Amino acid sequence: MTTGCEHYKRFCKILTPCCTKPYSCHICHDDKENHSLNRHLIQELICDVCNHVQDPKSKCDNCGTVFGIYSCLYCFVFDNDLKGQFHCFECGLCRVGGEANYFHCKMCNMCFALRLRANHKCVENCAGGNCPLCGEGLHSSRKELHVPTCGHLLHTECHNTLVSNNYKKCTICNLKTN
Repeated sequence: MTTGCEHYKRFCKILTPCCTKPYSCHICHDDKENHSLNRHLIQELICDVCNHVQDPKSKCDNCGTVFGIYSCLYCFVFDNDLKGQFHCFECGLCRVGGEANYFHCKMCNMCFALRLRANHKCVENCAGGNCPLCGEGLHSSRKELHVPTCGHLLHTECHNTLVSNNYKKCTICNLKTN
């Protein structure tokens, strides 16, 4: 039995408190509605197997179905497709790629790949804004981020677009980037 959505393979839906509709995940909600879901306000889940409505837990109180091999009751992420998910308490959200492969920089307020630990330039709360090229929020982005030498973040695909158009300076501070 395959259930869930394109974002997560899981056996439950969230009942959104803002519009009282069931959605497979917060991303599906945000893509369909004209507002963002505050996941911290979710109070009910619906089992996809028996349709039981219950308080958030990792398995169904009625039929015992486990909603996802990975379950995060902080973010309401349930997934049977293991991608090395982990919850970063400092970021306040789930990330993918394996916790052992990342570190959280307190100054930048962001998780980065371990390979960047010794040589990334800290910029206070650098992920708090939007990508300077596409405008999408950086902190909760599901896209890979590029960290230029100046420390101003942007999506890797946006950086690659700039480079392919022979633009090699930071769009924020105008310094030459890597």
